[in-house]
Amino acid sequence: MKPLEGRIALVAGATRGAGRGIATMLGEAGATVYCTGRSVRGRPASGDKRPETIEETAEFVTARGGRGIAVRVDHSVEEEVSALCERIRSEQGRLDVLVNDIWGGDALAEFGAPFWKQSAANGQRMYERAVFTHLITSRHFVPLMVEKNRGLIVEITDGNTFGYRGSLWYDLVKMSVIRIAFTMARDLRRTQVTALALTPGFLRSEEMLENFGVTEANWRDGAKKDPHFIASESPAYVGRAVAALAADPNVGTKAGRVFSSWDLAREYGFTDLDGSQPHWADYFARAFGKPWPAAGDAAYASWRNGPADLACPDWPIY
Repeated sequence: MKPLEGRIALVAGATRGAGRGIATMLGEAGATVYCTGRSVRGRPASGDKRPETIEETAEFVTARGGRGIAVRVDHSVEEEVSALCERIRSEQGRLDVLVNDIWGGDALAEFGAPFWKQSAANGQRMYERAVFTHLITSRHFVPLMVEKNRGLIVEITDGNTFGYRGSLWYDLVKMSVIRIAFTMARDLRRTQVTALALTPGFLRSEEMLENFGVTEANWRDGAKKDPHFIASESPAYVGRAVAALAADPNVGTKAGRVFSSWDLAREYGFTDLDGSQPHWADYFARAFGKPWPAAGDAAYASWRNGPADLACPDWPIY
């Protein structure tokens, strides 16, 4: 029996990148996964030029041994989130895993420019898309978990430190997501519902692979463009991290904290699709001669101004 067989999951923001990897690996573990997003076949999200769709993600979930269900939802529209919640309540009677990976800020992040030169409208839009959507989704689905007194909520972020992320608005969004997990955990402390945050490392999303001119089959060739690409990970890696967390009967001990795919891989023993076990913090220490920054450490800021930043200024994309 697969570890998540019979479990019901929702991956909000499952069209591509980390969201697709998480949904697919939850399927690999046997879960039924509702895959939401705004891009469906023949109807991409407004302004979205990427080809990925939620139907493809659902098909990958099923191909891996789970059951994928694609539902078009704009998580910034509360009525659509509410309708999805009622559908899952009607069809399943519960929700065991909620993953908030809603993003939509790639075109809005203005890396490299000081905050006073960045567009306030873009910043507000990014915050609405990547923070407020998480709050709306949790507001509707967490009560479904509380009713059964069980469940896992995973907030997907970028980075597990207080280090600067290259743009004020982007940094604010990703730190806010970590804080959401902390504060939800506080409100849920008398229940068996666990909220935590999780970051991937250098993520080989579909767009990142395209930027480097490689595929998942020959991704190592991307290191010719940027040597740090050799330490990257596929979206399945963070996906297996979520599956491992969901299968852990003691996951409640992790409530309110932020975790990384690389540390959880060592803790739980899973690997990436190619059998490797990339560890971004270890690679960082070797490549830059300093440890992966702790909270408040300025090392991250200095690294963001280095060669890797120039090669792929919007790392990571998901």
